[in-house]
Amino acid sequence: MEVGAGKVYRIAGPVVQATGLKSHMYDLVLVGEEGLMSEVIGIAGDKHVIQVYEDTAGVKPGEPVKETGAPLVAQLGPGILTSIYDGIQRPLPQLVEASGNFISRGLFVDGIDHKKKWEFTPVAKKGDKVEPGQTIGTVQEQLLIKHKIMMPPDKRGTIKEVHSGNFNVEDTICVLEDGTELPMIQYWPVRRARPSRSKEAPTIPLRTGQRVIDGFFSLAKGGTAAIPGGFGTGKTVMQQTLSKWSDVDIVVYVGCGERGNEMADLLHEFPELVDPRTDRPLMERSIVYANTSNMPVAAREASIYTGITTAEYYRDMGYDVMMTADSTSRWAEAMRELSSRLEEMPGEEGYPAYLGARLADFYERSGRVTTLEGTEGSISIVGAVSPPGGDFTEPVTQNTLRITKVFWALDSKLTQRRHFPSINWLDSYSLYDLALEPWFVENVSPDWNKNKRRAMEILQENAELEEIVMLVGSDALPEDQQLTLEVARMIINFWLAQSAFHPVDTFCPYKKQFDLLKAILQFRDHAFEALARGVPTDVILGTPSKDALAKVRLLEDYEPELAKVQAQMESEFKTMA
Repeated sequence: MEVGAGKVYRIAGPVVQATGLKSHMYDLVLVGEEGLMSEVIGIAGDKHVIQVYEDTAGVKPGEPVKETGAPLVAQLGPGILTSIYDGIQRPLPQLVEASGNFISRGLFVDGIDHKKKWEFTPVAKKGDKVEPGQTIGTVQEQLLIKHKIMMPPDKRGTIKEVHSGNFNVEDTICVLEDGTELPMIQYWPVRRARPSRSKEAPTIPLRTGQRVIDGFFSLAKGGTAAIPGGFGTGKTVMQQTLSKWSDVDIVVYVGCGERGNEMADLLHEFPELVDPRTDRPLMERSIVYANTSNMPVAAREASIYTGITTAEYYRDMGYDVMMTADSTSRWAEAMRELSSRLEEMPGEEGYPAYLGARLADFYERSGRVTTLEGTEGSISIVGAVSPPGGDFTEPVTQNTLRITKVFWALDSKLTQRRHFPSINWLDSYSLYDLALEPWFVENVSPDWNKNKRRAMEILQENAELEEIVMLVGSDALPEDQQLTLEVARMIINFWLAQSAFHPVDTFCPYKKQFDLLKAILQFRDHAFEALARGVPTDVILGTPSKDALAKVRLLEDYEPELAKVQAQMESEFKTMA
């Protein structure tokens, strides 16, 4: 509701100064004759500094600035899933209907359909005392997603009446004794984190089905991860694979400032991805925020906050949510542009001095929590970073690494060798390893951590030996080091490499990961025992069972074939003279 008005005083691209306003910080205002959606980001004396989420071309001093008296909010309720939004939660299909292929300025469309009817089933009854976050009833939003209609976090009371039946999101479904009427929709300021009862320790891994991640650099549920990589290293395919296979209930994808053609490809491909749980479209449990590089820079910042607010809403229902931001570099570049327009003192490489603080504010909204209702939910954040030229020393990557606990470093050299996922196993790390070790011991195998460390030691030794090989060749190495190189090659090619497009290899369960790595390490032990008995290296490396191991990972029912290969391996090494 418009509560007052001022006038445009000065314009500098997406930054506008206005006079005559009484708005507070981060209040939503409408700039110019067309009512461009904007947000107050600074107040200096009688002037308000405003960032505009739309193109300001043609806006001139003296045009009106209308106050709304409220901050930028996300509309939360049934109908969010399957939606494709722009950065400020305007549904793109509805924008096309309203203005054609080119979005008109000043166009406002509700984030969720206010006319669609949903079947509401109450779980609370008359006379119940309800607390903040408590479920009043449910709506079956999608096949597997039951949407909980919850008390707003700032409301409590005793139910006077509750209705069941078909309602739209604005209809009153519950009335409290103090006269408060509750609809299914909630409005929440995007810059304010939704409350929870407590944060829990990150002791449960997020299963992704990717061997290099689950095996070496695990992400905990409610954890934070960064995927930095140069152009063409596979960030987008990696995020699509994580969205498809991670054991989460809801996926929130925020395309923040990516190229328009790349975003268009994603919008065509994402709805075609099949959810392996249901054999139905993955979009049924996904929400996409599409904010391309040719859109106004201010909207990039809004898309990040709107996306995380949506994720928190589903977390509060007790769901596990994964939010992927592609890419936070473009968001930081938008901050840099706005900062320069505001004439602030620049920090490193022109980025604002508060870059690290803004990144921390975003990532700290992740976590596995006990909700206000007492259930458990989580938000895991995977942020892609696009460092110019693949330079990981630039400020966005370095500030992200200080905050996130998992680092999946995409390597252009691995990409050139057609090794995917191109995560460099020497540069990457996970700080959740110690916290997750007890879970793997209890749920997979007591030897999980021991085998992982053995494999990493072999790969590190291999990296040292490769430098020597480049100088003198592998034939000049002692026989035991030649064996180490071959075992490392097996780990890299048979275990770490994984095809996102192979029907079986695209997802690898924990047990299969463990069994395959165990078989490779068994070959290593047999090989060194044979070498100690005087068996020549070329005889050891010529065993047929070694190459047969490579085919096992491509089999769905792999265990009989793996047992056969292991028995063959035992037999071959026993008969070696």
